Amino acid sequence: MKTPNYFIVETSALPEIFLKVAEAKRLLETGEVKTVNAATRKVDISRSAFYKYKDAVRPFNDMLHGRIVTFQILLKDEPGVLSAVLNVFAQSGGNILTINQGIPSNGCAAVTIGAETSGLLLPLEELLAQALAVEGVVRCEILAG
Repeated sequence: MKTPNYFIVETSALPEIFLKVAEAKRLLETGEVKTVNAATRKVDISRSAFYKYKDAVRPFNDMLHGRIVTFQILLKDEPGVLSAVLNVFAQSGGNILTINQGIPSNGCAAVTIGAETSGLLLPLEELLAQALAVEGVVRCEILAG
């Protein structure tokens, strides 16, 4: 069996069929429709297209919900920056499991945070944006999930 490869792609670059399949899946998961037939009619795709792509298309935040995610963050070597980032995680409902900080070099320190994401009160993308907005954060990205 071939090992699957994954890509993270901005939605504007995706073919419309993938977005419609994701929307049909959302309609089914939220109970807005009860059947695949109703979902595919509502988003205007064929049932065969839905079944062809349903297992391959998943929103990024769904992939990370309920999982342990590793964040890599580059911080300026200034007092309080790490504390401010940890506050962003706490306010978002992320459960921090591990924190590893390297010794600062060239005025910056690499920090790796392992967090459980099932309790997030906001989308993962928003958590990343809020962490990046903290003064003194140079970079914030997902390393693994």
